[in-house]
Amino acid sequence: MKFVVLVVAKLYFCIKYKRCFSFSLYFSLIIKILRRLKMDFNKSVLRKLTLVLLLFYGISIQAEVSPEAGKTLFTTNCAACHAKNMKTALTGPALGGVESRWDSKENLYAWIRNSQAMIKKGHPRSVELWNQYKPTVMTAFPNLTDDEIASMLVYIQGVTDGTYPPKTGSPVGTAATPEVKKDNTWFYAGIAIFLALLSYMLSLIIGNLNKLAAAQVGQVYHEKTLWEKLTSKGMVSFLIFAGIILGGYTTVTRAVDLGRQQGYAPDQPIKFSHATHAGLNKIDCQYCHDGARRSKQSVIPAANTCMNCHKAIKVGSKYGTAEISKIFASIGFNPITNTYIENYDSWPQDSIKAVFSQWIEQEYKTANDLTALDEKGLSTVRNQWKDIVSSLTSEVDDKIQGPIEWVRIHNLPDHAYFNHAQHVAVGKIACQTCHGPVEKMEVLAQQSPLSMGWCINCHRQTEVKFKDNPYYSSYTSLHEELKSGKRDKVTVADIGGLECQKCHY
Repeated sequence: MKFVVLVVAKLYFCIKYKRCFSFSLYFSLIIKILRRLKMDFNKSVLRKLTLVLLLFYGISIQAEVSPEAGKTLFTTNCAACHAKNMKTALTGPALGGVESRWDSKENLYAWIRNSQAMIKKGHPRSVELWNQYKPTVMTAFPNLTDDEIASMLVYIQGVTDGTYPPKTGSPVGTAATPEVKKDNTWFYAGIAIFLALLSYMLSLIIGNLNKLAAAQVGQVYHEKTLWEKLTSKGMVSFLIFAGIILGGYTTVTRAVDLGRQQGYAPDQPIKFSHATHAGLNKIDCQYCHDGARRSKQSVIPAANTCMNCHKAIKVGSKYGTAEISKIFASIGFNPITNTYIENYDSWPQDSIKAVFSQWIEQEYKTANDLTALDEKGLSTVRNQWKDIVSSLTSEVDDKIQGPIEWVRIHNLPDHAYFNHAQHVAVGKIACQTCHGPVEKMEVLAQQSPLSMGWCINCHRQTEVKFKDNPYYSSYTSLHEELKSGKRDKVTVADIGGLECQKCHY
């Protein structure tokens, strides 16, 4: 049991921290268990188990070299002595361009693992660094693998040349690059298969050991059937334990995702195309959502904003009269006479139907060069009117007249404060940074998770635009540091963007 727990623990750390352990550890554990039992073992079974472990080891040692892994390793092992900007010296030297200052990769790796050993050998670069920073001794890291050191160097170089972290803020009018999540399904499936094989091999070993033990004392060993093994106390206990772990993990994961609706794209009462308006016709986002630059809310545009254009543009390029007629019907605009209907709020539905049925019929005949409606025309008038009624009425209010009931897509929790004006007018953040490439969306969908972690990462990485922005004039010390070259940028985190009270108060 201890062996299984140790193996599972090692696998967990391998997955979690990208740190895989040597095959000799697993093999030695098996030998120790068998020696402790003071019994012989079936060598053919052990060879099978060895083959399985070697196979898994060959897969697991292929650690991924990435700046993300390097950042974690740097923060854990190096950040206490080396500057995070990689350009200034602290207790230790600035690390930017460190590879170019060493004669070989092998010597650099050896220095990182054990600097004092390199100094004792008399390596020129090692002695030079020691003379410069002594008596401070660099901590030895003998357990770091080549891939882990390579990951740290990739991270250091990325920070030095500005390619890491990737920019999350997009220039005005451009879309933010959506985050691509890695699919680890096959990796976890491989882990599950390996554990299943390992369990099978261990059961064979234990069975052989029990058989040998019984033979030594002259007893007849009863080998359990597959059903007896599956219904044994140990197996049932394991399944209950696994169920609790899986259930807990699922509960926590679903609880974290509660209220998040990334990718949510509901049907709207009017088939409004952002691709047509913001993309094809280049209408600025703030023309319709004018609250974004001056208030907390971006506001849903009222129908009179739509009418600024659609009083002249009465037939759509894609849906004809079908969708624009809904705007006219909600606000009481008669497209035939080009006037607003007086006392429209008190009009009965039959009178409204007569006006818009006539309008749809008129445009259909004009578009198809007809003097009278054909069967398709009659069906078009009938279906479009039904769509107007179903889109503009609800169970609460069966009146066509009134505001269009758009379905809300982006919805933050009540305990989280977000101000559009702070981001749009002061921060100069493009709408696409949070909302994605809206100008390409035929149907609007939520692009970003809008989670707390997503917001915090943005605050950590987004550079504040200090120049010619009077809002930041009070940050005199930061302005002086920028002028002196002490810092090359200011992020939202530097001006309090990570304080809890900024969003929760």
